[in-house]
Amino acid sequence: MQMDRACMRFPNAARHDSAVDAWLSGQPDDLAALARPWFARMRACGDDVRELIHDGCPVACVEDVAFGYVNAFRSHVNVGFFHGAALKDPAGLLEGAGKRMRHVKLKPMQSFNSAALGALIDAAYAQVRAMERSA
Repeated sequence: MQMDRACMRFPNAARHDSAVDAWLSGQPDDLAALARPWFARMRACGDDVRELIHDGCPVACVEDVAFGYVNAFRSHVNVGFFHGAALKDPAGLLEGAGKRMRHVKLKPMQSFNSAALGALIDAAYAQVRAMERSA
């Protein structure tokens, strides 16, 4: 699938936003335990990763272009991708039917393919980085 070049830009994204840490610390323990390592994985993708709180949840960007987020709900956490519809997902983790965005739903005490989710995060980062370089 060809990636749509429309993107969400956040010029106020920072290398490290203390509001993201506050958000992660403010979640129930079982949900924070799911969200924290996956947002850390997004943060670790590269030196050009920036972050902020948008629409009430942590968002990871390549410079100012959003590539991923985590969000907590009553009984699950979503790890989402702004251009997820264009990601290859051989493990079938992605959910959603929108034009661009997709997410992986994680529930406490439920197993999931962590290697495949890590690969999706890496691919989402690389996808946005490549898009920005070719713009």
